[in-house]
Amino acid sequence: MSGIPSSEAFSAYAGEYTAQRRRLVPVYDAFYGAVVDVLGLAGDGAIRRVLDLGAGTGLLSAAVVAAFPGVAIDLLDGSDPMLAEARERLGPAVAAVHVADMANALPAGPFDAVVSAMAIHHLEHPDQRALMSRALDVLRPGGVFVNAEQVAAPTPELTEAYGARWEEECRALGATEQELADTWERMRRHDRCTDVETELGWLREAGFASADCVYKHWRFAVMAGFKES
Repeated sequence: MSGIPSSEAFSAYAGEYTAQRRRLVPVYDAFYGAVVDVLGLAGDGAIRRVLDLGAGTGLLSAAVVAAFPGVAIDLLDGSDPMLAEARERLGPAVAAVHVADMANALPAGPFDAVVSAMAIHHLEHPDQRALMSRALDVLRPGGVFVNAEQVAAPTPELTEAYGARWEEECRALGATEQELADTWERMRRHDRCTDVETELGWLREAGFASADCVYKHWRFAVMAGFKES
């Protein structure tokens, strides 16, 4: 995760993070699966080198490795404890580990894909917007940037409805009231969510040849930007 305060917050519960994802991301399989599906559309479909931004414990990268055997993953995250779990999970698929802030320079490409899940919204909006351009720069022609993200709604009323629906679905999956309260507090302190249309606009302004929201379930959305071949 990006930024020193955010990194420290997530490092503190790195050991619990993976189990919590299943309870706190109600559409986990479809959400992460949509990222993998989009990668198959990148250029000639060859996915050999991928950069995972805000890689955490490697959950998204694990899905990528399962779908594209032989892929080499660069992991970037501000939390060393979470990256330690990712290294253990991914084994030889890890090509490089970068303990770094997403707001700074990215590792040198070219990458076939740059992916991220539930991380970029921890940056301030200007930094999120700037990151789109830097992701484009490290992609090969025909490469793809895919962001599986927590998003805001276009209006405060709908954003409130998103939150209520999220709580309902998490409780159904076994999330406790304490987990929900703790998560709301982390989100209040660290999240800088934006709506889908704003992010798609940032992708187009950055220079991606096309951009689309390929999956959405209330507050969970997967957005993709395709670099010109």
